[in-house]
Amino acid sequence: MGAGSSSIQSSVDLPQLLCCACVEQSTVAMEETCGRYDTVLDPGCHFMPWCVGRRVAGYLSLRVQQLDVRCETKSKDNVFVTVVASVQYRALADRAYDAFYRLSNAREQIQSYVFDVIRASVPNMNLDQVFEQKNEVARAVEEELAKAMAMYGYEIVQTLIVDIEPDEVVKRAMNDINAAARLRVAAAERAEAEKIQQVKRAEGEAESKYLAGVGVARQRQAIVEGLRRFVPDEKSVMDMVLATQYFDTIRDIGATSRAATVFIPHGPGAVHDVATQVRDGVLQAAAHAPAAGAR
Repeated sequence: MGAGSSSIQSSVDLPQLLCCACVEQSTVAMEETCGRYDTVLDPGCHFMPWCVGRRVAGYLSLRVQQLDVRCETKSKDNVFVTVVASVQYRALADRAYDAFYRLSNAREQIQSYVFDVIRASVPNMNLDQVFEQKNEVARAVEEELAKAMAMYGYEIVQTLIVDIEPDEVVKRAMNDINAAARLRVAAAERAEAEKIQQVKRAEGEAESKYLAGVGVARQRQAIVEGLRRFVPDEKSVMDMVLATQYFDTIRDIGATSRAATVFIPHGPGAVHDVATQVRDGVLQAAAHAPAAGAR
């Protein structure tokens, strides 16, 4: 039965025809006499008189070998997924008889157990859980293989889940979902940044207007104090201040780039009319103030 295993080599070679057998390092040979198992040959050169019925039935490698198994199954949320398991195994020297004679093909046996465990474990998990718990799946495969292959003289060194491949359509959908989530976060961050910029811009404009108002107030105060030195009449001082403000307003309207067409009365008496209206408004407010206080 042992001649079919990938780790077992044929016994027909030139040294055996010369009544000797050479066993390589990390390899053992199975000696038979008249077709019956006799002993295990260790690495080295051995006398093998074929004329009396002694021969080497085959060689068994003791090196660690690797088998990659691709298993397609379905997750709990009905997503078809291909799981790639990598199994590292080796034959035990003290169990060479079992490894050679009791198992015809170790690789096919291991593959069958991998299929059985994966197809029993993955259908109980959602796709996200398969990715998160791949170590648990690998551990379940290794435990099952270790129990099954021990009776055949093989040791399971390690089992790894090296790849999980969902269906291509599902993979594209997962990428789209991830991309949409990232775009949503980016949009929120961009909106927050714009909000901060607008708030800071508004705060800057408010501070600028405040400082500009303070500057204008100080300017007009200085003008009034300067005029008082040379014009003792307060009415004349007020008329000159109003005239200055009037011309400043005309200048500002013409200087702004967003100004529309504005029709205002303008002439030699325009400033006088404005001053009269302001003065009458101040007098009316002063006249009504005592009456309001009396009530």
